[in-house]
Amino acid sequence: MQVILLERVAKLGQMGDVVDVKPGYARNFLLLQGKALFASKENIARFEAEKQHLEAKNLESRKEAESVGDKLGGEQFVVIRQASDGGNLYGSVTTRDAAEVCKEAGFDVDRKQVIIREPIKELGLHVVEVHLHPEVIVEVTLNVARSPEEAEIQKAGKSIQDVAAEEEAQAEFEISELFDDIGAAQLDDLETAPDQDTESEEPDNSDDPRY
Repeated sequence: MQVILLERVAKLGQMGDVVDVKPGYARNFLLLQGKALFASKENIARFEAEKQHLEAKNLESRKEAESVGDKLGGEQFVVIRQASDGGNLYGSVTTRDAAEVCKEAGFDVDRKQVIIREPIKELGLHVVEVHLHPEVIVEVTLNVARSPEEAEIQKAGKSIQDVAAEEEAQAEFEISELFDDIGAAQLDDLETAPDQDTESEEPDNSDDPRY
């Protein structure tokens, strides 16, 4: 099926391009969201007549998106979720969750604008895309943690597993130090104890007239 694009569509074409697409993709996405029209003679003529207006509108919306993108791009948002000690989430973080934390920070983002390339099912830092405009895409980071304190740890570049391993190693070191101290104390006691062999020696009676 041929359609004429009313805006840039990634991996498909620019505004005004006539492209071949599958009927389902055309009906359920391009036509439904107003991104394209059937490439009939009437629609092509309609596009040509409105081309300047569409281009001006696209330029205006792109500038607005770029302004938002300059502030939003590179931001990090905390998402608090329950998870196991191994870091696996009880569920997953969705595009809706990402849009909500953006909105809470003052950015008008719809969940349909968020693209999560890989399912987020673990604690940690996850980069997602926000499509503010067909020509303006920025990345934000979702800091998925069990608490604000753990989020700060992850923000510093450490994982919860790293911290747990460090705490375990520190505990083992302290236990080892304690046993070393106990061993050293026992050794000191042995060194300061009276010499039993010396105490059991018979007295020197050479000057005693009875001998």
